[in-house]
Amino acid sequence: MINFRIRSGLAIALLGMTLGSRAQQTQRPEESSLLANLLAHNPAYFDTLLQNRDSLGIQIIYTQIDRNRDNTPTFKDYYYNLDTSRYFYPASSVKLPVALLALERLHELQGIDRTTTMLTDAGYDGETMALNDPASPDGRPSVGQYIKEIFLTSDNDAFNRLYEWLGPDYINRRLWAMGYRDVQIRHRLDIFLREDQNRRANPVRFTDYVGRTLQQWPLRTDSTAYPGRADVIDGVDFSKKNRVTLLDLHRLLKSALFPASVPKEQRFDLGSDDYRFLYRSMSELPGQTRWPAYDSADVWDAYVKFLLFGNQKGSLPSSIRVFNKIGQAYGFLLDVAYIVDLDKGVEFMLSAVIRCNPDRKLGDEHYTYTTLGFPFLQHLGETVYRYELGRKKTVRPDLSIFRCVYDK
Repeated sequence: MINFRIRSGLAIALLGMTLGSRAQQTQRPEESSLLANLLAHNPAYFDTLLQNRDSLGIQIIYTQIDRNRDNTPTFKDYYYNLDTSRYFYPASSVKLPVALLALERLHELQGIDRTTTMLTDAGYDGETMALNDPASPDGRPSVGQYIKEIFLTSDNDAFNRLYEWLGPDYINRRLWAMGYRDVQIRHRLDIFLREDQNRRANPVRFTDYVGRTLQQWPLRTDSTAYPGRADVIDGVDFSKKNRVTLLDLHRLLKSALFPASVPKEQRFDLGSDDYRFLYRSMSELPGQTRWPAYDSADVWDAYVKFLLFGNQKGSLPSSIRVFNKIGQAYGFLLDVAYIVDLDKGVEFMLSAVIRCNPDRKLGDEHYTYTTLGFPFLQHLGETVYRYELGRKKTVRPDLSIFRCVYDK
C-alpha cells in the first residue's frame, strides 16, 4: 500500500498565489509560492533536487480544482520552474494527443468505430504490417484496443499503428489548429527510421467481420514544413524529434477530462461514450484487465502511474484513481496526471518532468530513473495529495463520473 509520510498539518499553513490565463502565453510563467513552499517543507525529499532544479530540468504544474453547488469545476494553476522554451524529450507522453485524435477521427467517418477491424499494410521501406493483435479478445486489431494498450502499459507498437493511420501531417495540423502550436509529432517510437520513412504513413484498411473493406487509406507522404528548432542536448540533435511542452500536455489532459472548461477550439470532437471509454482506459490498472492479460511480476499496477506511486510493486488503494500519461526515454521522466480519491473527495491535476542523466551521455542507458526520477515523482504526488487532504473546500465534489467498471 502507498505510504504517505507528509505532515498532515502542512496544508493549512501554506499559502500560494494563483496565476491566470496569461501563463499560457509566456515562455516562463511567473512562479507561484505554493509549490515552492510545499517542496521546501519536505527537505529530506526535495532539497538537493531543488538546488539543482535547472540542471535536472525540473518543471511542475499543479492545478487545484474546486466545485460549486452544481458540481461545475473551477481551476487554479500553480507553476514551479516552468519554461516552455526549454526542450525535453517527451517520449511516450505524445501518445496522449494521438489517442485523442484517433477517437476524434472516427467521428468524421461513416460505418466504422473504435471496435472495427483495422489492418495496417506496408507500402514503403521500413514499414511493417499489422494484420492481427494477440492482445485483443478475438485477435483483431482496432483503434479501441490500441488506445487501451497505450494507457495500460504505454505500448509503443499501439502508438505506432495510430500514428501510421492518422499520419504526421494530419496529427500536427489538427493540433496546431486547436492552438497547440508548439507541438511536433514526427516519428514512431522504439524503432529508428530515417526522416523520409517517418514522413510516410502506411496504407490502412478498416474491414468488417467477413473481410470486406469499409474504409481505406493509401500510402501518404507528410510534406509539412516544420518550424526550425535548435534543440541540442549534450551534443545530440533533437530538432527533428517529437516535441511537446509540459504546459501543452497539461492542457491536453484537461481538455480530455474537462472539455467544458477549455475554449471550444481546444476541445476534441468526442461523444459521451468516447469519454466513458477514455476514463476507463486511462485509469484501468494492468491487474484489472483480461485483454491483454499481464503477469504481475512483469507488469504491476503502478507500472505507468509514476506520480504518487513511483515504481512501487503490489496493490494500490482501490479508492485512488490516476488518469494520466507518462514518458520515459533519453533520461527524461515525466507524468501528466489527474488524481482522484473517490472516498475522500480529493481531486487535482499534477504534471512534472525531471532529467535522470547524471553523466550527461545520451544512449548509454546509465539513467537514474530508479534512484532519482521515480522517488521524486512519488514524493511530489504524495506531497500534493496530502496538501489536498487538508485543503478546505466549500463543496465536496461529486466524482461519480470517474467511477469506472473494469474487467475484474
